[in-house]
Amino acid sequence: MTTLTIRPAVPEDLQSILDLTGEDAIRAFDEPTAPTDNQRAALDEITSDPVHDLLVGEVDGQVVATAHLSWLRVLMYDGGLMCQIESVRTATALRGQGIGRQLMESIEAEARRRGAARLQLTTNNKRLRAREFYQRLGFTPSHTGMKKMLI
Repeated sequence: MTTLTIRPAVPEDLQSILDLTGEDAIRAFDEPTAPTDNQRAALDEITSDPVHDLLVGEVDGQVVATAHLSWLRVLMYDGGLMCQIESVRTATALRGQGIGRQLMESIEAEARRRGAARLQLTTNNKRLRAREFYQRLGFTPSHTGMKKMLI
């Protein structure tokens, strides 16, 4: 299994994160392939907010995975904490080598360390392999997600 080093994203990672997103065949609209001022500002906002963690995973110094975590305090679960996982990406060429599993296991370990009551994520219904992957990790398809695009 390929060993993944997971760390918080820094501004220098933005292009690599965009490259991983660009490999994604299912997107709402075409994202810019080069960093924009809006994306740089978003990265700064995300990485400076303690409610968010933007992670990257490296293999041999190359960014090959990413995930965005939002820590949500809720009234349910006796005022519990939930970890919302978004924008999980693994380099296409390295899938099947345990990178995604290591990333998700690291996220779960952090959620448990923080005392979170629940991990949650959404994945596109067209992503059958991703759905199977998450189910192997113990996630259950318990809800139907709904979205309304505003852009």
